[in-house]
Amino acid sequence: MSIDLSTNAQAILLLTAPLIAGRQKQSEHLLTPGEYNRFAAYLRAAGHEPADLLSSQAKELIDNPDSPIEPQRLHSLLSRGFLLTQAIERWQKRAIWVVTRADVEYPKRLKTRLKEDSPPVLYGCGSREILNTGGLAVVGSRRVDDELIAYTEGIGRLVAESRKTLVSGGAKGIDQAAMRGALQAGGSVAGILADGLEKAAMNPGNRRFLLDDQLVLISPYDPSAGFNVGNAMQRNKLIYALADAALVVNTDLNKGGTWTGANEQLKKYHFVPVYVRSTGQPSEGLQALQQLGAKPWPNPRSADELEAALTAEVSSQPKVAEQSQLSFDAPTGAASSAASSRVTQGKPVDVQPLSSAVAAGGDAATILLAAVLELISKCLPEPWKPDDVAQKLGVTKRQAEDWLRTLHDQGILEKKQCPIRYVRRSPGLFNSDE
Repeated sequence: MSIDLSTNAQAILLLTAPLIAGRQKQSEHLLTPGEYNRFAAYLRAAGHEPADLLSSQAKELIDNPDSPIEPQRLHSLLSRGFLLTQAIERWQKRAIWVVTRADVEYPKRLKTRLKEDSPPVLYGCGSREILNTGGLAVVGSRRVDDELIAYTEGIGRLVAESRKTLVSGGAKGIDQAAMRGALQAGGSVAGILADGLEKAAMNPGNRRFLLDDQLVLISPYDPSAGFNVGNAMQRNKLIYALADAALVVNTDLNKGGTWTGANEQLKKYHFVPVYVRSTGQPSEGLQALQQLGAKPWPNPRSADELEAALTAEVSSQPKVAEQSQLSFDAPTGAASSAASSRVTQGKPVDVQPLSSAVAAGGDAATILLAAVLELISKCLPEPWKPDDVAQKLGVTKRQAEDWLRTLHDQGILEKKQCPIRYVRRSPGLFNSDE
């Protein structure tokens, strides 16, 4: 075993890492992050640490009936010592280091912000000190035009010239443009990869910046692992957790990794202020994020102005549309698309009264959906066909059918056959006096 790898790290790798050192298939019995967290809690409660699993106390800990993991599974994983040795040799040849949550070198921001959601293992290459410097996270879509690429490279240069760190995900398009702009301007960059760390570490274009301590590349996934959509989604929170603020340059609406990561940050984590590009071609995705609480990018031109953006207050509440501004004509724009998607994805919708949705601080899509459904429910004292509703609201028949079906599934409307018609049940959901 390498003397650079702590005994704690060795044990955690044996329990959670696929240890890909060639073409062999990874173990199907690895502990998931949730399982590892439960097992780590069990060890702490017993006054032990992962390293003790490789000591004379191992059998007692593994076979203890209080252990949340089956003994046979633990014995099998911990017996992979030779495979771990092979993997370590491969990583060392490629200058890849490993750090676990049990090590003092683990990035403090991840432990503080993500706590047990922080990955048990991080693989990396380059200067790990960069991971504790904060900075600006810049994220966006893979497929963008040359104008957005140039714009993003300019953001990277500004971050470098302001002596701040640029944090991004290393994907093609916006991520790589931001990182390239910062590196070429002499700045520090942290790339959080969802796959291909080994390939990125060996890339000639990265080697100079890695050797000059300008660049650090990390991944919570095995350095040889290929692309996986789920992994890409899960690593988004690491990008935000390592930064002081984030800028979303471009995103699709309601789909893709950029949307998922920003949406998760705005609704769940609230680690950093999230900005959206405020110049150039408008985007439904960016407009929707603004409705969730993202701020327009102030377009800083100096180090002081960038510092102000990085230290802005974090918004923990989404913006709420004023009730008086809601229109019951055909919905348009990002909010209508978001509301529609909640209905058409075939999942149950939490229908709230309009007043409750506004009072609860719901996002624009929630409020719009509540308003539309309230109008429909009040307009149906007599049976109406979907065509009637579509004509009344100025929407397509399919949209009207989706909304009617949602109200029916929630028990608000009753469906009649031959022909298909809907009528409001009594008492109504939205009228408290009924």
